Amino acid sequence: MTVSLEEILDSLPEERRERIERRAAELIAEELNLREVRRARKLTQASLSKKLKIGQEGVSRIEKRTDLYISTLRSYVEGVGGKLSLILEFPDRPPVLLAGLGETDGKKNPKKKTKNSTKSKAKSRTAA
Repeated sequence: MTVSLEEILDSLPEERRERIERRAAELIAEELNLREVRRARKLTQASLSKKLKIGQEGVSRIEKRTDLYISTLRSYVEGVGGKLSLILEFPDRPPVLLAGLGETDGKKNPKKKTKNSTKSKAKSRTAA
């Protein structure tokens, strides 16, 4: 005979049911998507877009994605007032904090060349 979850919970003492309900609420509260995080911080997409220096539609796209660059996620989290940490968990050792991924120092990529920088280098070579 099959027994439903409701029947099992009804058979438990009230104190135990309350503990289970509290723990379930805690677990649910620990898992939020980006939109829920933003709303919990009482921010609109428009206000967050100003902090991130992108358009409101950019915030909407980030919130809908399921796959993000770590740097994009870090910027979003910092924009809502948080700090992103990546924790690696293995079955045979304690958790490890992963450092250095997606961190930005505010500098542009020095290896990235623009059309103007290439032209100016070519001009300086011909002038020499």
